[in-house]
Amino acid sequence: MRRMAVLPAAAIVAGGVLAVGGGGPPEPETVLERVQERGVLRVCTTGDYRPFSHLDPHTGEYEGIDVDMARDLAGSLAVEADFVPTTWGSLLADLTGGACDISMGGVSVTLDRAREAYYSVPYLTDGKSPIARCADADRYRTLEDIDRPGVRVIVNPGGTNQQFVQEHIDRATVVVHQDNVTIFEEIIAGRADVMITDGSETRYQSSQHPELCATNPDEPFTFAEKGYLLPQGEEEFQEYVDQWLHLALNDGTYDGHAADWFD
Repeated sequence: MRRMAVLPAAAIVAGGVLAVGGGGPPEPETVLERVQERGVLRVCTTGDYRPFSHLDPHTGEYEGIDVDMARDLAGSLAVEADFVPTTWGSLLADLTGGACDISMGGVSVTLDRAREAYYSVPYLTDGKSPIARCADADRYRTLEDIDRPGVRVIVNPGGTNQQFVQEHIDRATVVVHQDNVTIFEEIIAGRADVMITDGSETRYQSSQHPELCATNPDEPFTFAEKGYLLPQGEEEFQEYVDQWLHLALNDGTYDGHAADWFD
């Protein structure tokens, strides 16, 4: 008697033809799965924004509160953190273009970014504040003080600092400085008078440079929050990051990393 061939369970009937499904595991479909499959969490960061993200030019290593947090997030997934250089002008495009899995490093929550990407829950409340030479700090406490002819307002391009200056500074002279790492030295040297940036940065920079004073970091010009920028449509990854961050904000993890920079 003729025996019938026994097909594998994966055989599929398509168009009247029996087809055998191919072997091998399915490709990871979500960012969370791809990160774990790859063994690497790719983190876009500018490396020019102390205390959150700084690229040490001597060692080539990244450091900062959000650099430590990125490594902690990667560790929670049992993977390594790989830092991908970006700029404030290309931060969103690099994330949405797939260059990285998450953007970290003092990223402000904005509606422009939220239209194209997801945010984690916020981890810090902040706002725009001025910083100037201590000898002149009392002259630059309000926007009216700053936005006057003869005042030189220095700003780094591509981010929320420049956006704020474009919207609020009309009469003062705006000096665009490309290097956010050396921008505060321009104020110390007298080549600029004041910078408007996040209150957290003014507090840190004034602690590092005795010549500089943060004038009103506790009463900023604006309300803002910082969060981690995530790919749009990746709900599983967003939920994981939110839960990880919720725990880190309440078990001392974040405060421990921040203390290394603010204490």
